[in-house]
Amino acid sequence: MHFLITLVASVFVFGLALLFHEAGHFATAKKCGIQVNEFSIGMGPALFSRVHGGTRYSLRLLPIGGYVSMEGEDGEVDPDERPEGASGLPFGKVSIPRRVLVVAAGALMNFVLGFLVLLILICNQDQIVSRKIYSFSDGAMCHATGLEVGDEILAVNGRRCFVANDIVYELARTENGRADFTVRRDGATVQLQDVQFDTQQQEDGTTRMSLGFVVYGLKKTPLNVLKETGCSVLYYGRIVVRSLQDLATGRAGINDLSGPVGIIRAIGEAAGYGWRDVLSLMALLTVNLGILNLLPLPALDGGRIVLLLLEGVRGKPLPAKVEQWINVCGMALLLALMMFVTMQDVGRLL
Repeated sequence: MHFLITLVASVFVFGLALLFHEAGHFATAKKCGIQVNEFSIGMGPALFSRVHGGTRYSLRLLPIGGYVSMEGEDGEVDPDERPEGASGLPFGKVSIPRRVLVVAAGALMNFVLGFLVLLILICNQDQIVSRKIYSFSDGAMCHATGLEVGDEILAVNGRRCFVANDIVYELARTENGRADFTVRRDGATVQLQDVQFDTQQQEDGTTRMSLGFVVYGLKKTPLNVLKETGCSVLYYGRIVVRSLQDLATGRAGINDLSGPVGIIRAIGEAAGYGWRDVLSLMALLTVNLGILNLLPLPALDGGRIVLLLLEGVRGKPLPAKVEQWINVCGMALLLALMMFVTMQDVGRLL
């Protein structure tokens, strides 16, 4: 039964995230006058296919995302691939700003999906958690070393806190249970240096930090819900960006990465706790997908945007063979990384 729940939850999470991504490319391409030869839901053999408005719409066997086939996207135009009634322009015949918009639209739709998922979650909360301190635990070290009741926490260690989870996330990254705070106190901005928190040594050798305070709740007005949702998207985006920074600086290693197997395992664990945990993980994954796709790396949307901008600077595209070589090398490296992290995930399972 657990396997079935994991399978359904994984198809739902992966499928919806990838489907929104491709739908962003599709809708924007249509709006920009680009000929879209096919928009497919799912991958693999076609179960159903129909041509409408010059585009073939397909439903395929494997329910994992989909794809958009734009005419001339790879630099070549094949008249045999044009569906009946096709009237749009090849991808390379529209202006560079429009092409950049089409390529970026997939990632932007991932952020939209993340916003919608978080909106559902926040609407189902009893209240919104603020960043304003309500009370302290008896003898809390953080109270003795600077924080006061009524302080609204604006930043921790110089990093702005958009939502309450930002406070927890930044404190989890601190060392020795100490952090610098920026708070709003009685209408003024106050800097607090070296605020200390109570810590406990665990049996496994790790150190556990005690927060030592609770915060006020906010009423769920429409404005507060929308504001909290938007700030939560920024929170998830920050987690992704900080994780990439950790990889670049060596704070985290490549062995800490997870691939599809690890993600499916995490989805299965989340499904065991309930739909809220599944949606929370889905929000993180779709924001992660949006940010990663915008990285300026070959074979990703960000890499394609770089090539388009380079074309705008040069006044002409790169030679077809050069662009193809860049994309092939990028895809090879990406596939090698995916194989590596998948082998790691399988090793952890075994």
